[in-house]
Amino acid sequence: MQTIEKQPLGFGLNQQVGHSSTQVIIAALNEEEGIGLTISELQKNLSFPQVLVVDGKSVDRTVEVSKDLGVDVLLQEGVGKGDAIAQALEHTGGDVEYVVLTDADHTYPAEYVPAMIEILERNPQVGMVCGNRFGGKIDENALHNKFYFGNKLLSVAHSLLNGVSMNDPLTGLRVIRADLLRGFAVKSKGFDIEVELNKLVERKGYRTIEVPITYRERLGEKKLKMRHGISILKRILMQTVS
Repeated sequence: MQTIEKQPLGFGLNQQVGHSSTQVIIAALNEEEGIGLTISELQKNLSFPQVLVVDGKSVDRTVEVSKDLGVDVLLQEGVGKGDAIAQALEHTGGDVEYVVLTDADHTYPAEYVPAMIEILERNPQVGMVCGNRFGGKIDENALHNKFYFGNKLLSVAHSLLNGVSMNDPLTGLRVIRADLLRGFAVKSKGFDIEVELNKLVERKGYRTIEVPITYRERLGEKKLKMRHGISILKRILMQTVS
C-alpha cells in the first residue's frame, strides 16, 4: 500500500511563484458567481500562468466573465468534469511543466498553489501535491455533514481497495507534473476523475503529498450530489481490478 505524505505549507505561502509553463485547468458549468474571483486569485498568486477554462455549455455569464479576465476558454464537447479535464489535456502544450487543477466555485484559495509547485520543484520523486481540506480550516457552511461523512467513507474504500491512502482523495485542488499526464487516456467522465488521477501517479512510481488547506463555502449552486458518490465508488472498484 502506498503511503501518502502529509506536509504543512511552511514556505512559499502568499509569495507569487510559478512559471509561464504552469497550466491551470478549470472545469466550469454555470459558475458566473465564482469563476471571476477564482481566476483573479490565480493571476494574483501565480506568475504568468496559462489559464484554461473548459465550459460545459453554461447558460449564464461564465464564458463572458472568463474572457473578460483574459484567459482562454474551451467549449466542452462532452459532459462531466472528467471529460472536461480530458479535453483540456489535449490542448496542453509540450512546454508545460505543471498542471494545476482547481474548481471554479472559489472554494479553494489560490494562495496555496505556489507552495505546492515549490514542493514539486524541490522533490523530483513527488508526482502530485494535493490540498487536504480536512487538514486545515473548513468554513462551517462549506462541507455539510452528509458530504463530510461521505468523503470519509470513500476515503476508507479508496485506501483499502486502491492501495492509495489519502486523507482527502477527492480534493479538487491538485498540482501534477505534466509529464505524468501526457498520453493519459482518461476514462472518468465525472467527479470520479480524482480517483483515477490518484492511481495514475502511484502507477507511474511517484509519491503524492497532501498539504493542509483552508476550504471555503462555494459561490453558486453545488454540482456534486449524493448520487455522484456511487460513480466514485464504482471508479474505485474499477481501479482495483484494472
